[in-house]
Amino acid sequence: MKKLLLSFSLFCFAIGFSQDINNFPKGENNLILQAPISSWDEAIPLGNGLTGGLLWGGKNTIKLSLDRGDLWDERTNGPKDWWKTQTWVKGGNMWEDAYYGAYPTKLPAGGIEFTLNNNTVKSFELDKQKATGIVHLTNGKKAEVFFSAVKPVAIFRISDQDLKGFEILSPLQVSAKYRGESAGPDSHSVNALGYPEAINGVKGNAKWYVQQAAEGLAYCVYTETRHVKGESIIAISVTTNRDGGNPVMLGKQHCIEALNNGIDKCFSEHVKWWKAFWGQSQINLPEKRMQDYYTFARYLYGSGSRADAPPMPLQGVWTSATGSLPPWKGDYHSDLNTQMTYIAYQTAGNFEEGSSYLNFLWNKRDLWRAFAKDFYETPGLAVPGVMTVAGQPLGGWAAFSLSPTMTSWNAHLFYLHWLYTADDTFLKERAYPWCKEAAECLRGLLKPDKDGKLKLLRSSSPEIFNNKWLEPNTNYDLMSIKMHFLAVAEMAEAQGLTSEAKSWNELATKLGDFHVAADGELMLDSKLLLREHHRHLSNIIGIYPFNLITVEGNKEDQQRINTTLNRPEWNAPKHNEWCGYSWAWMACMQARVGNAESAYHHLDVFEKAYILRNGFHVNQDQTPDSRYGSGGGKPFTLEGNFLAMQAVQEMLLQSWSATPGKLDSGIIRIFPATPKEWADVSFTDLRAEGGYKVSATRKEGKISSLSITAKKTGTVRIKDSFEGKTPKWNSKEVKLQNGIYEINLEAGGKLEAKF
Repeated sequence: MKKLLLSFSLFCFAIGFSQDINNFPKGENNLILQAPISSWDEAIPLGNGLTGGLLWGGKNTIKLSLDRGDLWDERTNGPKDWWKTQTWVKGGNMWEDAYYGAYPTKLPAGGIEFTLNNNTVKSFELDKQKATGIVHLTNGKKAEVFFSAVKPVAIFRISDQDLKGFEILSPLQVSAKYRGESAGPDSHSVNALGYPEAINGVKGNAKWYVQQAAEGLAYCVYTETRHVKGESIIAISVTTNRDGGNPVMLGKQHCIEALNNGIDKCFSEHVKWWKAFWGQSQINLPEKRMQDYYTFARYLYGSGSRADAPPMPLQGVWTSATGSLPPWKGDYHSDLNTQMTYIAYQTAGNFEEGSSYLNFLWNKRDLWRAFAKDFYETPGLAVPGVMTVAGQPLGGWAAFSLSPTMTSWNAHLFYLHWLYTADDTFLKERAYPWCKEAAECLRGLLKPDKDGKLKLLRSSSPEIFNNKWLEPNTNYDLMSIKMHFLAVAEMAEAQGLTSEAKSWNELATKLGDFHVAADGELMLDSKLLLREHHRHLSNIIGIYPFNLITVEGNKEDQQRINTTLNRPEWNAPKHNEWCGYSWAWMACMQARVGNAESAYHHLDVFEKAYILRNGFHVNQDQTPDSRYGSGGGKPFTLEGNFLAMQAVQEMLLQSWSATPGKLDSGIIRIFPATPKEWADVSFTDLRAEGGYKVSATRKEGKISSLSITAKKTGTVRIKDSFEGKTPKWNSKEVKLQNGIYEINLEAGGKLEAKF
């Protein structure tokens, strides 16, 4: 193979990407909120993966609410290990009963309230580039706080003249302050947990409290203050007795070490980490509000997720901050929430942050092998559909909380991580072993019907008709299991395990075809069509993200896509039963099938109606006239944020294979669903399946340049979606065949084109 030419006379140009990689996100994309912020869920979110904070307040008070990812009350509501008696075959109402009650639950860590001296708060700002919260004061000065990206501390700094004092509040003290001293121990309050009052301590410049929780857990919020050049520098650490020592002494150690090393050094290390995070990729959108939103959603990965920390549950490390317990216990829902929370990091290239959930899934193998054996009575492993940070099943609506196919959706994340990283070691040591064991559980549950098709004992479509079983197999279950088996087959083939690949492909075939109406519309199961505005798009998950039914497939695929996505229920101007994530998911769905304007419309509605003023996704329409939905409540969850982030990426770059389960390189599609509103747009180093880094620029609605860098030696394939424009490649080796440009690239090789 001839060595790819990286430069020659035709390419004495710089590809016109408009991002400055050292200035991303730009200051103009910072989040700025006028004071007061009177609701904790509209606060400025800060964090370093393990520890999180919410910056809010007003008048003469600055509030910093605290959280830590592993603070959980793991006590069981009802008999311990209830799933050993209420098995998959036996059923039983304890599947649901086990969920209700104050615990198990995610726990808040309390907070700190700073009182200003003869001053008030004017506004709050999030510097996304440096992950710093800024409080602008009416006297023109400011206070700042950052959660160190590399140390277990947060640093708050303010002028000595502006700080009157501060107090640290335990969760029970927060509850007394915000819910009232006489607030009873209802099931939504930390009071219901039965904890004793925290023990507060003061010594010199240090303040702390220690909260005794359930089952021996104790946690501490510790602060140490230094006065340097007219400033109060306050170091903050949240520790537990499970960190390997006395939590008070550990907190003291963390704070004093940071202060002794110097705040400038601490901050420079923090900024360096964030520079590397943002440097993985950049997107430059022409609409400021969309750029603001995209960078906010991606910021949540950097502040809320780390490879060595617990993965983000429903509210990440930003648990309820006013004495209430978090909505839905702040748990891990695997009927959409966890999977969609970790759906966007791959294209952005933030693999370290995304590996948090994969590490969690990997480390719980023994527990979930036992769960498969005790509950499903099969070999292999199974993930509870609703669970705690320890991986214990929480119960709840059985039709999704204990559905075996939630495990398949989790397996899909291992598969995607392998595709986007092209990491053969990860494939061999983690992705394939985990996904294979999970598939073995499903193989044990499937039984042939009279026609020889493999069926589950019971089947569901998550949250549809709330807690109802449908006719086995539903389209959701069919699509989940089929994608799982095909992915395992593809991973086996990639390792030369031919007989194993053949076996899994045969099982996928024995599942049969999806359920479709006479006109091609995808049904719920073999009997029911969906005829309501349901929030969960589970029955069409085969279009996205599983990619089993593709716009580039046969005529049958195209008919199913067109008929299903064009039905009136999907295209009504108002969807009373949709949540915010429904709009974002549909944006991804429409982008995947090339419907650029529909994708943009759904993303546009999401951004206008389903985020709070700080950017957090909420379930219901927040517009004053509820023009897109039924309006109402505002509990926030994170999956909608990341679905919307992924929708932006899907509109700019796609790289899926048209033949799932077959080992072939995906096809790179550049600007596959880019709307007219984004006539001038560019991106740098977005990731494509196969480990490729892709950059491209679009000007006046037409592609003007692109570059692709290979991680490993192989064939890169690019769809000719250039609207009649002919690329001028930097290599004569590029061949065009059947609408696909192909060239072999060596590892590190770079293909460039200008139009």
